[in-house]
Amino acid sequence: MASLKQIILVLALLVGTSCLSLAKVKIPLGEREVLNKVHDLPDTDEFKLENGSYLDLATLHTEFNIAYILPLYITAAPKLVGYDEKTKEYYDIPAKELETLLIEQKLKSSNLNKLPFYTQYGGKLVGLALIAFIIWGFIPSKKKKIEPKNI
Repeated sequence: MASLKQIILVLALLVGTSCLSLAKVKIPLGEREVLNKVHDLPDTDEFKLENGSYLDLATLHTEFNIAYILPLYITAAPKLVGYDEKTKEYYDIPAKELETLLIEQKLKSSNLNKLPFYTQYGGKLVGLALIAFIIWGFIPSKKKKIEPKNI
């Protein structure tokens, strides 16, 4: 039967090697395409796709981000596209067809083709705050003078 020291040693080695493998995970950095669903079209035969699901409207834009949660800047302006929520695919709709679709649904392109506040400005604000905290951390603080007191 294994002694308690051997069991602890084996557990420590397992935990140590698992931490090393987790340390190799890289933070994704770069451009990616983002789809945001902006309007749910009615589920009628007119908007039914070949796979049986229904078409919706979404905005498609390209952004440069860090770890998929910190969008720093937009590299391609948003545009309206058709969107299949089940398969996560988008379809380019010609401008004339999109215009007639918006008129039929009584929608305005300017209201739908907007980016959320965080996507447009939030990443910049968080990035600037992080840089400000890093700079603030390098600035030395004033040392307080300690005066001796007689007791």
